[in-house]
Amino acid sequence: MSKTLASFEVHDALFKVAGDDYLECLYSGGRWVEGPVYVPHGKYLLFSDIPNDRMLRWDETDGSVSVFRSPAGYTNGHTLDRQGRLVSCEQGRRAVTRTELDGSVTVLADRWDGKRFNSPNDVVVDSTGAVWFTDPPYGITSDYEGIRAEQEIDGCHVYRIDPGTGEVARVADDFQRPNGLAFSPDERTLYIADTAGGHIRSFAVEGAGLRGGEVFAESPGGHFDGLRVDVEGRVWAAAGGVRCFDPDGTLLATLPVPQPAVSNLVFGGPKRNRLFITATDSVYSLMLNTNGAFRL
Repeated sequence: MSKTLASFEVHDALFKVAGDDYLECLYSGGRWVEGPVYVPHGKYLLFSDIPNDRMLRWDETDGSVSVFRSPAGYTNGHTLDRQGRLVSCEQGRRAVTRTELDGSVTVLADRWDGKRFNSPNDVVVDSTGAVWFTDPPYGITSDYEGIRAEQEIDGCHVYRIDPGTGEVARVADDFQRPNGLAFSPDERTLYIADTAGGHIRSFAVEGAGLRGGEVFAESPGGHFDGLRVDVEGRVWAAAGGVRCFDPDGTLLATLPVPQPAVSNLVFGGPKRNRLFITATDSVYSLMLNTNGAFRL
């Protein structure tokens, strides 16, 4: 495990987050790593190595890294539901799946209006059990991150899977490349990154739908990818490093990462105060004096 000096570039005096003065490199050797999710009952981190079609597991107890699943359907983003089950976006199968507690895999959705999704990318589960996910085309444009295929749906959209009926509804249809998404701590707001648009948008959650969609933040450098929110409502974004925004959209601070192509991040550890970061071929972590919001 190597360490690199870490220092936040503070852009606004409102930023009061502190932590370790070094980044720990937990793993290096992937091809393009993505989708970190911390599994508290097992004390381990799962993440995707998409082009190598595998999921890897970093064990918090001894620092070892092993293959969790291979082949893995070119999985990208992951999260946990409130029962501790793994919910994944499989770019190869073009589906959102759930790994049951017995290890079997259930397809939650692979079509909308009879047409196959592009390649589900990132996913969140709210407190009701509804699954929200984005669907850009990265897994079908070539064989690098999935399987080259024709796009069947007229664009790249955001969807919701009803927890009771399993019905899939399109909840936002005016994105270029929707990517990472995260709820505010009270679940009244859903933040969604538009990678091609270069911004994060903010939606009001109204039952099973969304309203609004105003630009919350513009990318000051790098394309927005994964998003997470801490208990204070600050939005942490992968975008040419890690960038932290106040709930009002003010850019508070930037954390440079040795490999600047940061793909995603997640709060984990027993107290949810360890920030795990995936970047190019590596996974880093940083202990902070703030905690991630409960939902993953």
